Amino acid sequence: MNRIESIVTDISKPLAEEMGLELVDVEYLKEGDSSYLRIYLYKEEGLSLDDCQDFTKAINPILDEKDPIPENYFLEVSSPGLDRPLKSNRDLERNIGKDVEIGTYAPVDGRKNFVGELISFDDEEIIIKESEELIKLKRKDISKINLAIIF
Repeated sequence: MNRIESIVTDISKPLAEEMGLELVDVEYLKEGDSSYLRIYLYKEEGLSLDDCQDFTKAINPILDEKDPIPENYFLEVSSPGLDRPLKSNRDLERNIGKDVEIGTYAPVDGRKNFVGELISFDDEEIIIKESEELIKLKRKDISKINLAIIF
């Protein structure tokens, strides 16, 4: 996480919790000539447009006061979407029993992609069930975990 993302996370997390929301992720990136600060929030019963607007109205004056970003940027507040990476233990906990796609940095048993039901995890490994077989993957070897979107 870069410095700006870290500062905005520290600002956003308590505000989100105060509003009954969970901060999922903060991204600060450049796309073309523009810079974007993206704040992703979660709410158990579903994040509404009003939730996003209320959070935006609440965080804007704080960001203006703290001024962690020296250049102009666009602020986007939204839910993370189905295809977002699962990054935190809270993300994983919330998705136990659901199908996930896992990519690894290097082949594990000759493969770099796995799809299966998320069974459990700890700080060292993640266990999925793929076609009745339990597969243990070391967290340090995992490049990305997403919910599997199966049609």
